[in-house]
Amino acid sequence: MKVQSSLNQNKVLMEARRVCLIVLASCIMAMNIKSFIRAGNLIPGGFNGVTLLIQQIGIEFWNIQIPFTAVNLILNAIPVFISFKFIGKKFTGYSCLMIVLSGILTDILPGYPVTHDILLVCVFGGIINAFAISLCLFANATSGGTDFIAIFFSEKYGIDTWNHIFAANVIVLLIAGRLFGWNEALYSIIFQFTSTQVLHFLYKRYQKETLFIITEKPERVYEEIRDITNHDATLFKGIGCYKKQECNMLYSVVGSDEIRKVVTKIKEVDEKAFINIMKTEQITGRFYKRPND
Repeated sequence: MKVQSSLNQNKVLMEARRVCLIVLASCIMAMNIKSFIRAGNLIPGGFNGVTLLIQQIGIEFWNIQIPFTAVNLILNAIPVFISFKFIGKKFTGYSCLMIVLSGILTDILPGYPVTHDILLVCVFGGIINAFAISLCLFANATSGGTDFIAIFFSEKYGIDTWNHIFAANVIVLLIAGRLFGWNEALYSIIFQFTSTQVLHFLYKRYQKETLFIITEKPERVYEEIRDITNHDATLFKGIGCYKKQECNMLYSVVGSDEIRKVVTKIKEVDEKAFINIMKTEQITGRFYKRPND
């Protein structure tokens, strides 16, 4: 009974943590749009960028102020359906919370331009944008739009697709450049590039690392890899060239977001272990991925 109660309490705490992260991410994203993106007249890419582009078209050509929330919700309808069907129901639900909350906050929060230096706006706005998206991803949700697409293809093919999404966003920005001027569009590409690279650094779920481990305790090291990551390992027997003694080498591929914990545990098991970590660009074959809920 106590065990069940403890599990329920942990589950409630985890859900509360997810909601708090999403609320924080929504506030940061909305303030970034009002204080940096609009100060620089930027189009940030993604569906937020398309929404801002539609708002600009409404003002420039029809003199109509189109609500951010309404347009963003309409654009996200199809990605939400795809996510609900193929990624996860709770994942989609929390993502919808992020989309609605960030849209409402963008409409109602006042803007406080921090700087009018366009290059500073691009760089720091891109960093803040990546931070907001990362908070959302850490809560196992997305900020909507192209993030749904990125997660869908990353889950299906086991690859990091953020650079592909960046390339698609460049097309949107080129359209914006044709309509409203090339300066803002080109600066927007700098903004989006900064955001994509910082996101790569902060969120590593779909990046992978290869481990080569020379150890005297291969069984215990393997158990730690298995328990932490649910991945297998292969044991090779060899001869050390210097001491001419038999040695054991474990080979395994794990997620980049798990690498620090794995290495720490390996060192606890065998402090003399020699570990070579290599970035893995692509793998084919069966590779376990934690499912989205």
